[in-house]
Amino acid sequence: MYLFSLIQTDDTWLLWAFLAGWAAVSIYLEQKYSWASKLSGAIIALVGAMLLANLNIIPTAAPVYDAVWSYVVPLALPLLLFQSNILKIWNESGRLLIMFLLSSIGTVFGAIVGFFLLKDIIPGLDKIGGMMTGSYIGGSVNLAALSARFETPGEVVSSTVVADNMMMALYFLALMAIPAMRFFRSKFGTPHINEVEQNGEGNENQAAAYWKGKEISLKDIAFSIGTAFVLVAVSFKLAELFSAIIPSGSDVNFIFHILNAALGDNYLMLTTITLISVTVFSRYFERIKGAQEIGTYLIYIFFVVIGVPASLPIILQNAPLLLVFVLIMVGMNMIASFVFGKIFKFNLEEIILASNANIGGPTTAAAMAISKGWNRLVAPILIVGTLGYIIGNYAGTVIGYWFSTF
Repeated sequence: MYLFSLIQTDDTWLLWAFLAGWAAVSIYLEQKYSWASKLSGAIIALVGAMLLANLNIIPTAAPVYDAVWSYVVPLALPLLLFQSNILKIWNESGRLLIMFLLSSIGTVFGAIVGFFLLKDIIPGLDKIGGMMTGSYIGGSVNLAALSARFETPGEVVSSTVVADNMMMALYFLALMAIPAMRFFRSKFGTPHINEVEQNGEGNENQAAAYWKGKEISLKDIAFSIGTAFVLVAVSFKLAELFSAIIPSGSDVNFIFHILNAALGDNYLMLTTITLISVTVFSRYFERIKGAQEIGTYLIYIFFVVIGVPASLPIILQNAPLLLVFVLIMVGMNMIASFVFGKIFKFNLEEIILASNANIGGPTTAAAMAISKGWNRLVAPILIVGTLGYIIGNYAGTVIGYWFSTF
């Protein structure tokens, strides 16, 4: 039974208009105003939907929201992976990739420490731990995929996203400040920082030049969306087939249970099929423009939806505890990044960007590289960060299943 709302659950077009429109407004505000960029478009999308739902303007449940989980999120995942050619990642960004993987060890360790410290205090921490492991290795697309995989309640997802974005904002401020600190510059090599200082290059014009509009044709849009539909359809059918033929349950061998969970999972299969396709047919995918932008927009629609069922009292109750959990994860990631970076003689810029790509994803890491003038690291960190989408799904699934046994 649903409470009365101004827009009813069967007002399909009005609800789609709200989801698509508010996602667009959130992106506009994030890119137009400095206060919005600090807050993040994801939080703007979520909070706007949460307020309207709590004011009974939009319903807290509707078939339109279910459609976003069932269709929009699966389509977003392959679109964001179109540039994840594993061979190209190694050839062009092998050094950054190693640093990224070392940094991700900190994420996993932080999730384990945080879970065992807080599992008796925070309900559903097994699901949250899996989601945040995926998110803090990949990005928001992993949080979306894993929250669907674990069937995490909407209010829990909303609280987690609030805590996640608050922590990311604070951590990014810290990462932006580190290159100016004498302590870090005395302990690590800083070739890119030195180059910028020697050349006296300004950052603002570089950022504006880099983020200029792309030329995208009708064919690009058609191929992006059409290919994404094919990849989702094939992957989900294969997962359904494996789930049916591989035995599972308490009375079967543990190996079969693991195989069923891995091969029968829609999102793991989608990640795997997309990765194989992008690597084998790399020339086709590299020619498609705009897939990253379309996929990101779809993820913003997801952020609007997860704000809808959020109860303000529940968020105020849960977010502070979840903030402690994500603080532990981010702290462990930072410690691991700088310790491994020192041991294996990585540059300060590589360490900072690898950690940024873990916690925020490829776009935030690339944006930081641009803002700092480290132009030669922009493309490599975008490539490596995109690989994080793939690794994050696997790591988050394993951690989530493991935590659920406690």
